[in-house]
Amino acid sequence: MTPRLAAPTLALVVATATLLSACAPTSAGGDGEGSGSDAPAAEAGSALDLADVCPATVVMQQDWQPQSEHGAMYELVGNGYVVDNDIKAVRGPLVAQGVDTGVEIEVRAGGPNVGFQRVSDLLYLDTDILVGAVNTDQSIQAAADGRPVVAVTSQLTLSPQIYMWDPASHPGAETIADVAASGATIVTGGEIIPSLLSDQGIVSMDQIDTSYEGTPQRFVTDPSIMQQGFGTNEPFVYENEIAQWMKPVAFQYLHELGYSIYPEPITVREADVEGEADCLERLVPILQRSQLDFLAEPERTNALIVDLVEQYQTSWTYSAEAAAFSVETQLGDDLVFDDPASGVFGMIDGDRVAETVETFVPVLQATGSLPADADVDPTALYDNRFIDEGVTVAGVLGDG
Repeated sequence: MTPRLAAPTLALVVATATLLSACAPTSAGGDGEGSGSDAPAAEAGSALDLADVCPATVVMQQDWQPQSEHGAMYELVGNGYVVDNDIKAVRGPLVAQGVDTGVEIEVRAGGPNVGFQRVSDLLYLDTDILVGAVNTDQSIQAAADGRPVVAVTSQLTLSPQIYMWDPASHPGAETIADVAASGATIVTGGEIIPSLLSDQGIVSMDQIDTSYEGTPQRFVTDPSIMQQGFGTNEPFVYENEIAQWMKPVAFQYLHELGYSIYPEPITVREADVEGEADCLERLVPILQRSQLDFLAEPERTNALIVDLVEQYQTSWTYSAEAAAFSVETQLGDDLVFDDPASGVFGMIDGDRVAETVETFVPVLQATGSLPADADVDPTALYDNRFIDEGVTVAGVLGDG
């Protein structure tokens, strides 16, 4: 097996990024009222009319800082948006497929902006939040904690999580297993993925260092380590933007090694599957389509994401070039595709969820994240009733 190296077509990425300013959405600026949508109103009672079925403001919670992996949500923020720096959120008209749906959207950033609280917990702590991005393994924990959440459509189909290493420090290494066999320290943000790999005999838990904070300093100063990241971000950033590095990294996707979760699917509180059914019947197909609309024409939404990062003024940085690379990689590395079982984009595969539960329950129990007597029903973690079966990748992006 040949290890993956960062292979950004830099000229294409830069050329794409230069379009962002020309395609940038309009911000009203500051914390005041927006200037309103410039999109035509949805036909009353149509599939894109949310006014009579959804909350006046549809609040969506992401699990990290703004980035292109979250494009489906940010794609729906129309012109005239305003930024709330107190809670690191953007508000504006909810515009889908060029039509004003009649409600507002608010997308909140997660991670350090919410004290690293789990999105599944935030859904219960703040019931203004209608939908959140919750990984399948987190949904398993939420079910055991008595705060059940239900995935109603996927965004990315496969996780972009990687372990990466310096090819010069590990010559000849082609896989995570090759690097781990050298005894290398693995710097990561938790024990769940290492425990999954340990169960397969790929790593030893005494190699694990859970001090990863999302910064490059450790890797740059000690290139003998292996470190977590996103294949849609770190390979480009390390080669092109981190002045102390500026060379390729090698990596392997963790989904190739059993990390089978749905990454950040659109998720709601269990009670809202029925309680907000009228809204979800129209909103879920909109979110299915918005992921693909974003990938088809990402420039405007990427410009919004970059603008938000600049306005939020946190330690997170995100360039137009990195945003363009993310889209290129989501498509080029086949992280977004139709559900193989149904041929529908966004459909949740029940067999895959059952396999994930079977795999991750003992892993979570071993790390102390799940009680020993936890009984998690995989069929309670997802619901496909709101899916529009007419939405496919080829239908929006074409066959190319």
